[in-house]
Amino acid sequence: MTISSESPATPPTATVNFRTVDLRGKGLTLAGLRAAVPRARQNTVADAEEKVLHIIDAVRQRGFAALSDLARQFDGVDQVHPRVPADALARALAELDPAVRRALEESISRARQFADGQRPRGVDVELGDGALVSQKWVPVSRVGLYVPGGLAVYPSSVIMNVVPALAAGVESIALASPPQKDFGGLPHPTILAAAALLGISEVYAIGGAQAIAAFAYGVEASDAGPALEPVDVVTGPGNIFVATAKRLVKGVVGIDSEAGTTEIAILADSSAQPALVAADLISQAEHDPKAASVLITDSEDLAAAVRTELDRQSARTKHSARVCEALSGPQSGVVLVEDLDQGVAACDAYAAEHLEIMTADAAAVAARIRNAGAIFVGDYSPVSLGDYCAGSNHVLPTSGTAAFSSGLNVTTFLRAIQVVNYSRAALQEVSSHILSLSGAEDLPAHGEAVTARFGGTA
Repeated sequence: MTISSESPATPPTATVNFRTVDLRGKGLTLAGLRAAVPRARQNTVADAEEKVLHIIDAVRQRGFAALSDLARQFDGVDQVHPRVPADALARALAELDPAVRRALEESISRARQFADGQRPRGVDVELGDGALVSQKWVPVSRVGLYVPGGLAVYPSSVIMNVVPALAAGVESIALASPPQKDFGGLPHPTILAAAALLGISEVYAIGGAQAIAAFAYGVEASDAGPALEPVDVVTGPGNIFVATAKRLVKGVVGIDSEAGTTEIAILADSSAQPALVAADLISQAEHDPKAASVLITDSEDLAAAVRTELDRQSARTKHSARVCEALSGPQSGVVLVEDLDQGVAACDAYAAEHLEIMTADAAAVAARIRNAGAIFVGDYSPVSLGDYCAGSNHVLPTSGTAAFSSGLNVTTFLRAIQVVNYSRAALQEVSSHILSLSGAEDLPAHGEAVTARFGGTA
């Protein structure tokens, strides 16, 4: 990012250095495409892991005392116990801007409709007379939902975490969000209001990796206050430290994904409107200086026009410096491709958190995409819609993990349990096969467990 100023009285103007990756004429393999597309430098991961391991250990060993020390160190607040009082939740909801409340209620309504439609049905398969195998879906008992703080306020993330958990039937829900010095050590009041609106009463003022650790391992009761019980699943977006903490506790608890800094990719052709493409790239760049904004196109003219729009629009947006830093980083830029076929291949290699399709026949092109957290089709489905009011969920996999993981949804909070119910006759019908296979695997006791039921030797 470069800063220039015409005079002391003129605010500095940030310039966008939106780099180009030219894939034209290169017959790249999938591995080659993955190496070529813009990515954030990951040289801080090892450092983050070391710091997070210390935080997790501190929370496990010292409980609320460690959380208090970390709140003072990272958030600048003095804290005895992180539980948010019930009256603070009620007050936050009572004082919420009516327009914001109406917007949250609409977002909740749409998210609930979509989440309700996601609930999977159980299945019963009769494989023969008296041979029944079923699958039922059962919610986890308790979840911990993380809502980030940082450079913005995210009441929408409260909705995205809570609504699918409720739709799944989870009975115990705890929510954590960083304490804010400006609000007496509590999370932002809009976060608290959103929680109250959804009926969530167990809310903690805990941020970062320490929140993930507290959820995963629990915190025993002490003089500071009552225990924070461990959870079965931890979900929610966050920075590299939150993502690292989730990776380190995976296995102790389930997680949704290692959601890191936001990213958007736009696949566009010459039919796209440069002003809209630029506006959407900027919309995600304003999240964080490390946010990724990538344009994939086969049109040099479009790329040039988008660059012009990025300079124009970024100069006048509120968070101009942050936007320009994100757009100028190694994680952002234009990817020039030969045609839409290579464009689709590049999209699948990138596996974007958010992927917009701005091409002729956008729906048909979108149908060809295999790897993305969420796909936004056409000019009137911007990522901003998904962030707030589409009904979809905005907690999505980042950093290419959309190639093998999904966004937050109802099944994140469900387990599929298989139920086997065979009669005597049905077991006897397959008993010879069991004996043959147990012998082939040199596990004879497996077969003996079957023959014992029919008068054989156990």
